[in-house]
Amino acid sequence: MSIPNLIRQKAYERVEYILRRHPITFLPILFLFLILLAAPVAVYFLIHAIYPALFGNEILFSLGVLLGSAYYLGIYLFFYAQFIEYYLDIWVVTNDRIIDVEQLGLFSKTISELDLFRIQDVTADVHGFFATIFNYGNLSVNTASANVGIIFRNISHPNEIRENLIRLSHEDRKHHYFTPGDEHD
Repeated sequence: MSIPNLIRQKAYERVEYILRRHPITFLPILFLFLILLAAPVAVYFLIHAIYPALFGNEILFSLGVLLGSAYYLGIYLFFYAQFIEYYLDIWVVTNDRIIDVEQLGLFSKTISELDLFRIQDVTADVHGFFATIFNYGNLSVNTASANVGIIFRNISHPNEIRENLIRLSHEDRKHHYFTPGDEHD
């Protein structure tokens, strides 16, 4: 996914971060996929051990292959949809705004943006053993408006990103609220 194709960058705007979910957060889906892939093989050997003559019938064997194929197709589709959601959820932080691209299923995408000078509160949440060990968590960015906010889900180094967002917000606020007679830092 090309960032210039995703957002229209302003002339003075530079990309600070392109954030995605931490890769370890996809591991449970990958393990589930592998278990679901192995389940039909285990069921086949179990049925073959209990009823050895069952798959000797050509019709039952063909029906088993058909059902197994449909099952595997469903599992691949499930995994593909989960991977697309994981991979295409991104957050782009520039020196002027935050762009949240959220993939909702295979055929739905929501893009929202928030100006940095409007940020009122930035909160980093790291909960759990693995999140603490691998340093990933959620980052909530809120404005004064009750309905405007962005949540960065399961990103790496949330506290470092939080500190840099606060710094960028202060810099952007100086740019937006500066009047020619004012002194600024």
